[in-house]
Amino acid sequence: MTARMNPYVTHYGLVKPLIDLGKTVKGYGLEESLMRLVEIRASQINGCGVCLDMHAKEARQAGETEERVLMLSAWRETTLYNEREKAALAWTETLTRLSEKGAPDDVYEAVQAQFSEEEQVALTLMVGVINSFNRIGVGFHVPPISQQRKAA
Repeated sequence: MTARMNPYVTHYGLVKPLIDLGKTVKGYGLEESLMRLVEIRASQINGCGVCLDMHAKEARQAGETEERVLMLSAWRETTLYNEREKAALAWTETLTRLSEKGAPDDVYEAVQAQFSEEEQVALTLMVGVINSFNRIGVGFHVPPISQQRKAA
């Protein structure tokens, strides 16, 4: 992989508003564990190593089990996730892969059944934020934090 600039280092001022938006969205009542699952699942789909590394570690530090982190890409095939989490994961996948099928009514109806209107907006913004971070991470080949420390 060709090394590219790290915009978090070279142009932090441009990235900071996105960081601030993420912090704002996290203040709207969604459970921390749910937000971490959303961040991890979108990052899995997008292949963003820096985000996967960061959010999986944060999830574990916040008490998420190793099993739930490892099984996240197969969430439909297990009983490890509750209905609210499943609705959020389906919404995350749908919005992350928006160009494939749009946002089907059945996926939205599951979100609507589990989340208040404000939570629906917060969840949707959370998906948008992590997808934006994924595009920075993948686009600039930003390595996981542990690899950045070793290189420094």
